[in-house]
Amino acid sequence: MAARRGKTPVFNVICVAQAGRLEYEAILFARSFRQCNPDFPGRLLIAEPQGAKWSVETRISAPVRALLEEAGAEIVPFQNRHFGQSYPHGNKIEMFEAMPPGPFVFFDTDTVFTAPLDRVAFDFNRPSASMRREGTWPEPQLYHAGYTAIWKSLYDRFGLDFESSLDPSHYDEHWERYLYFNAGWFFGADAVEFGKRFEYYAHQIRWHTPDALASQSLDPWLDQVALPLVIHAFGGGWPGPELAGLDGDVSCHYRALPLLYARESDAA
Repeated sequence: MAARRGKTPVFNVICVAQAGRLEYEAILFARSFRQCNPDFPGRLLIAEPQGAKWSVETRISAPVRALLEEAGAEIVPFQNRHFGQSYPHGNKIEMFEAMPPGPFVFFDTDTVFTAPLDRVAFDFNRPSASMRREGTWPEPQLYHAGYTAIWKSLYDRFGLDFESSLDPSHYDEHWERYLYFNAGWFFGADAVEFGKRFEYYAHQIRWHTPDALASQSLDPWLDQVALPLVIHAFGGGWPGPELAGLDGDVSCHYRALPLLYARESDAA
C-alpha cells in the first residue's frame, strides 16, 4: 500500500453484503462507485459474512455476484465468531479479520456515490466517522449514571484520556459534548490494527459491561459505542470540513430507498 496519489495514500473501500436486501443495495453501491470513480487505484472489497452463527443463507447469490464482479468488486468471505445473526451490526466489526492491511474507508451498503472520492481529503493518521447521527445512546435513567459517568467508564476501562475527547462547545451532560458517531462511514490507517481494536473493545463492552452501563441497551448500539473509542485510541476525532463530501456531494447514506427519493439530492 505504499503507492501514493498526490498526498493521499492508495486505500481500499469496504462494505458488507450478504444474501437478501444487502446484496441488492451492494449493486447500487458498487455500480455508482465505479461510475464516479472509474480510475480508483485501490480495491473495492465487499465483505461477506459466513459461519455457524447464521441459520440462514448468507452467501451472495450467483446473479448478484456476477454484477458485483463486473463492477470490479472483490467479494471477501469472513467467519462470524462473536456476533452473526444475533447482532448483524457486528459484521462491520468482525469483517476486518479478512481485510488486507493498509488504509481503508468503510461505508454502509445503503450508500450511493455521486462524485469522485478523491474530492475528500482523508488524513488516515487521524481517523474519523460520520456525524449524521442523533442522540441515540446512551439514554441516562433517573437515579443511574449520566452521560459523563457512562462515557468516562468506557474511556477508563481501556486506558484512554476522556477529557481530550470532549467537545467543550457543548455543556456538561448534553449528548453532543461526547464523541459519538454514526457508523455509516469511518476510516483508518490500517484495517488489520483497526479491526483488532474494534473487536476487542466491542467484545469487552458486550461481555464485560462496566457497571455504569447497567441500565443501557447495547442492541443495536454496540458498534456505535465502541467506534468512538477506537477512533480516539488511534488519534482521531470529529470530522473536519475536508470530509464534508461524505454525507454530502460525494456520498449519500440513504438508509432506505423511499428515504432516498423523499429527502436526498437530485444527484443521488
